[in-house]
Amino acid sequence: MRRGIAATALVASLALAATACGGDGDSDSESGGPVTITYWDTSNATNEAPTYKALVKEFEAANKGVKVNFVNVPFDQAQNKFDTAAGSKGAPDVLRSEVGWTPAFAKKGFFLPLDGTEALAEQDKFQPNLLEQAKYEGKTYGVPLVTDTLAFVYNKELFEKAGVEAPKTWDDLKKAAATIKDKTGVDGYWASTAGYYAQPFLYGEGTDTVDADAKKITVRSAAAKKGYGTWLSLFDGKGLHKADTTADAYAHIQEAFVSGKVASVIQGPWEITNFYKGSAFKDKSNLGIATVPAGTTGKAGAPTGGHNLSVYAGSDKAHQEAALKFVNFMTSAKSQETVALKNSTLPTRDDAYTDKVKADPGIAGYQTVLPAAQPRPALPEYSSLWTPLDEQLPQIAGGKKSLDEGLGDTEAAIAKLVPDFSK
Repeated sequence: MRRGIAATALVASLALAATACGGDGDSDSESGGPVTITYWDTSNATNEAPTYKALVKEFEAANKGVKVNFVNVPFDQAQNKFDTAAGSKGAPDVLRSEVGWTPAFAKKGFFLPLDGTEALAEQDKFQPNLLEQAKYEGKTYGVPLVTDTLAFVYNKELFEKAGVEAPKTWDDLKKAAATIKDKTGVDGYWASTAGYYAQPFLYGEGTDTVDADAKKITVRSAAAKKGYGTWLSLFDGKGLHKADTTADAYAHIQEAFVSGKVASVIQGPWEITNFYKGSAFKDKSNLGIATVPAGTTGKAGAPTGGHNLSVYAGSDKAHQEAALKFVNFMTSAKSQETVALKNSTLPTRDDAYTDKVKADPGIAGYQTVLPAAQPRPALPEYSSLWTPLDEQLPQIAGGKKSLDEGLGDTEAAIAKLVPDFSK
């Protein structure tokens, strides 16, 4: 998931300061009482966390010997907070970890290997590619809780008025955007300047920011330049909204789409509930969802995202056993169905896609694009590689740097993150 969660640092710090973490060596199990484990939930505090909190209550009711200290930690702060807490042996027993964090924390020894444990008792029920993303050096360090990817989302009514269909290629999108502008008066497409949202343009040219297997930085390769060149071209032309390089760009794009002021964007399923709150999608069936357009290679795809539940390796046996039981419960088919129905997020196991879940057109739509999702390499530094792009792409889109100059600076920044990689 590539979004921040609205919460103040003060509230978060006060909540965390009051948290008793498993790594502190709690004496509850030694006294014969219930074991209290701490769970750091990184979901949206308003739209998603209440569902997870309710599941925690269900778990406690069914497992009298375990109590769960539920702490909602803002997503954009959680990675650094956990890194600090785990380094001082004070981390929570269970973390809702973004998939990109999993190999990084596993490399540091902060996560417990889960192979053969109760947490993965139903391993064969999960989508194999999602389990692969939870691995580091052959061991599994997380159980997939929710998954996501980016899709081309569009306003069906505006597309129908213009007489155009969901584009198969980026060139198709340019033509459709111009027609939509002519026929409806609104822009046909608004692109993001964030690195994560530009990733499909690399996949469309058969490349990535790095080649993990070859240990080579490829963000400035000919194929990458071609992909980013296409991305840049979508900020200039009839029906193509100009680049927003402000700090509030995400909110601006989202608001324009849900209010019908722009006909299409690239977005993830974490915004499904917010789509439906917008005036353009009061009728949920008006939300169109398709695979992102293909590049010149004919390939189309977007990054696989989502969250795993991981167990802290620094807590004692009693807390780890309770944590494993908790993870098994939270990632069960029944729990995932509940989360999907309440939060409109995508399950990670096929048996959770029940008829009730698939009745949500947003979930059903995103399920159709999941096969095109591209798994991330098991590179601990991989999720950090978007940070240089988040700094450079807005400058490129805003005309402050040329494409070549911006990618050159990106390459130099990535080289510092993976110093053993060649250029």
